Amino acid sequence: ENAENAFALLAHWQPHLVLMDIGLPGMDGLEALRQLRYTTKTPVIFVTSRRRELDEVIGLEMGADDYITKPFHLDVLLARVKVALRRSGALSTESVKTSLSVGDLCMDPRTFQAELGAHALDLTPKEFELLFYLATRAKEVVSVDDIVTNVWGEDWVGETQTVYVHMRWLRKKVEVDATRPERLLTVRGLGYKFVPHEAV
Repeated sequence: ENAENAFALLAHWQPHLVLMDIGLPGMDGLEALRQLRYTTKTPVIFVTSRRRELDEVIGLEMGADDYITKPFHLDVLLARVKVALRRSGALSTESVKTSLSVGDLCMDPRTFQAELGAHALDLTPKEFELLFYLATRAKEVVSVDDIVTNVWGEDWVGETQTVYVHMRWLRKKVEVDATRPERLLTVRGLGYKFVPHEAV
């Protein structure tokens, strides 16, 4: 019904995933997402009639895991929900339970905590997964298709624009100057590369 009722419910119950409309009465979905990210890493998918690309970019940059515009096929929604649920639980599996340390970057997938030097990084779940994956392949050029497969899942049905948006937002948190990246580099025509900096 509205964000206020949702927050009252979330105070006593932790869902596996949240479907949210941007056009909520009272507090809109973007502000609700911003507040939600202070307390939980629960995956959030926007399901909305707002079709402007700017709305989608803002939603993804604020921490949404996916963005679906109305009208849509139920099968598409279910597929994206399954992908988000699978990915949100993927980092707790045995294969990635150990922490990662590359240069001055330290990441713990069990707690979703990441530190760059002496500074803690405030990452959304998808940003964490993206950085974690690139860091595991430090100094390698990773294609966008490879990122989609390993971070969003093989059956993901979204647009590659989502990857670009998440990368842009991640740079704002990782780089000293996001317009002149030194860690998360674009290799034109090929993909991205994470370049670690040595710990001081």
